[in-house]
Amino acid sequence: MKILITGGAGFLGLRLASALLDQGEFAGESIAELTIADLIPPPGGQRKDARIRVMTGDLLEQCSALARMRFDLVFHLAAAVSSACEADFDLGMRSNVDGIRSLLEASRVSGACPRLVFASSAAVFGGEAALPLPAVVSDATLPAPQSSYGIQKFIGEQLVADYSRRGYIDGRSLRLMTVVVRPGRPNAAASSFLSSIIREPLRGEAAVCAAPLETRVALASPRRTVQALLRVAEADRSLLGGRTAINMPALSVSVREMLDALERFGGAAARARVELRVDPTIERIVGSWPAAFDAVRAGRLGLSPDPDFPSIVEEFLRDEDARRKGEI
Repeated sequence: MKILITGGAGFLGLRLASALLDQGEFAGESIAELTIADLIPPPGGQRKDARIRVMTGDLLEQCSALARMRFDLVFHLAAAVSSACEADFDLGMRSNVDGIRSLLEASRVSGACPRLVFASSAAVFGGEAALPLPAVVSDATLPAPQSSYGIQKFIGEQLVADYSRRGYIDGRSLRLMTVVVRPGRPNAAASSFLSSIIREPLRGEAAVCAAPLETRVALASPRRTVQALLRVAEADRSLLGGRTAINMPALSVSVREMLDALERFGGAAARARVELRVDPTIERIVGSWPAAFDAVRAGRLGLSPDPDFPSIVEEFLRDEDARRKGEI
């Protein structure tokens, strides 16, 4: 079996790649090759495995080569993130709309009819005066994106559904939650501060909280996110409940509760390193996203949310310790 992960050099793509290589097979077939495609190569110290192939460069320029490679399974994680799309409309359209369109075309032209998992986002939902967002989003809630990023992800979902309907791919879209706690440094995502307010203070560094403490958000740990991507990829078509995107289960928590957990693990000194400095643009984007989900379809696949936010912080601390020891 040949597998492709676009955006595979990012932390989530690398975790997904490791999980696939560890299990060694997919749907009863052994994994012969796993291609990581990204703008940049994976960071130094990444896993060495003879099955890994790395492709670097612009995805739109790689699609002809990808079509010739005829993959059996594709995970499309590559994307421009939320705040970057709001700041640069052309960047978002090229990365998030042209990117998925070109990848789907490459899959169609290949004739391989690959199973394709599209990493969509809870940002496809949003409230407006004429169509307010319900307190709890269900599988039947109508997406009404309030950002360019959300609209671009929703377009991607519809393209995946139509290419599936026509038999070009076996597509399935999963709406990811905000992944916390991300390793590394802050990025251009509007939600980036949600990792920063935990990660940096626990490392003895200052951080800025860009939204009010009462803001509620829907979160998932890296481990639960990778599990969800794999489960949706593995699931029999009959279990998916249609071609529309699946909402990933989420933990609903307030920013204040996140900081309470930070203090539990890092003490008052860690909490004092967080400065509340509300950014109106980030507050608007993050505030438009739903904070609570009733993910029935995902539950039928055996997926569940993280139990609580302290367990997410504990996972981050275990991973940080493993990174220091060179284990990951």
